[in-house]
Amino acid sequence: MENYFNYFTEIEECYRRCRNTPTLLSPLDWALIEAWKEAGIPLEAVLAGIERSFAKFQKRPGRLQKINSLAYCTQQVLLVAQEMKDAAPSVAPGPAPGGSREPGPPFTPQEIQDYLHRNAEALDQAARTARANGETVLADDLTAVAAATREAARQHAAGSAPNLQELELVLSSLEEKVSAGLLRAADVELLAKLRGEVARGLGPSRHKMTALQIESLERQFLKKRLFEHYRVPRLSLFYL
Repeated sequence: MENYFNYFTEIEECYRRCRNTPTLLSPLDWALIEAWKEAGIPLEAVLAGIERSFAKFQKRPGRLQKINSLAYCTQQVLLVAQEMKDAAPSVAPGPAPGGSREPGPPFTPQEIQDYLHRNAEALDQAARTARANGETVLADDLTAVAAATREAARQHAAGSAPNLQELELVLSSLEEKVSAGLLRAADVELLAKLRGEVARGLGPSRHKMTALQIESLERQFLKKRLFEHYRVPRLSLFYL
């Protein structure tokens, strides 16, 4: 649990430091960190990817806005994670040297298409199971998200230059819709059981957390267990 807690808080602090504001992370940001953690992205890769994203942003001409979401850092985090994997165990990642060739995207277009369609099929299967169990509202929610996932695949395939940041924002938003639907569908007994697991998991670290951190971690723990219970796939690119 201590490592889980540190993963979230160190990313939060890195993002705040790079942005130079006391920014509160949004629910989508917390969901994205959960996706990084669950996908096994090393903390060092996430921190380096965030710092690299901000460094590149600072060099943009005429910038009038700040980075407003961790999703902006998606591509750089993926790239650094791949660099770490390729270079392991001897070389740690760092900022790209000046003038060096920009590394290519971490996934091929076909890999992304396969992933999106595979998730859409899994969502349809979960919807059929829910309908068979009499959970009509949940089934309708899952069917709608499956259709939206296929539409995201269609739009991504039609784009001339794939934008992983925009795609990750769409997928994170869809995942939050699924999470809300699962929470509505879960009965009182199931929620009580899962919240008990959450409380036991947070126990050793609770005294070190702010109220916002406790709320966010509890939400992500509960979300994770509901997805597992209903056998619904996680949608973020970090599960690819």
